[in-house]
Amino acid sequence: MTDDDRILPAALAEVAGIGFDFDEGEGVDFEPYDAFLSAEDTTDWLRAWTGNPELDGDAFRVFGQDGTGGYGAIWLAHPGRPLAEQPVVFLGSEGETGVVACDLASYLWLLADGSGPREAVEHPGREARPNAELAAVAERLALGARRPAAEVVAEAARRHPDFEDMVFELCR
Repeated sequence: MTDDDRILPAALAEVAGIGFDFDEGEGVDFEPYDAFLSAEDTTDWLRAWTGNPELDGDAFRVFGQDGTGGYGAIWLAHPGRPLAEQPVVFLGSEGETGVVACDLASYLWLLADGSGPREAVEHPGREARPNAELAAVAERLALGARRPAAEVVAEAARRHPDFEDMVFELCR
């Protein structure tokens, strides 16, 4: 990766500008950041989350959190590929983990359908709650046709079945 992989992609910056409405538990519980969590803060968090002081956070670019402190992140699973082609993951405060989208475009469709990282992991088949503002972002910036969140999550699980095992191997 290059220094460019520390710059928040325009699509995530635009999503951060829109934000989410939690709406008494019916909306999306996610607070996007205006910038990636710093490398130092990502390393500190990953070490604390896994109990493994030997790790660094280089494999993740954290771009937001839910109300419990779980993080949404880009996982640098494919060396040499741009951030937009890397999977989006959720690492929850209570150990929940999952790949929520195969790439940034798929993540935008997940958001447009009314799910966030936490909802994708904890309720992958939840009923659609379309968000017109986020759908407009996805229509402009995401390649490919609109897809329901459940389809995005299912594809991510199929393409990255070992993510949870990999994460738990990091834990001490």
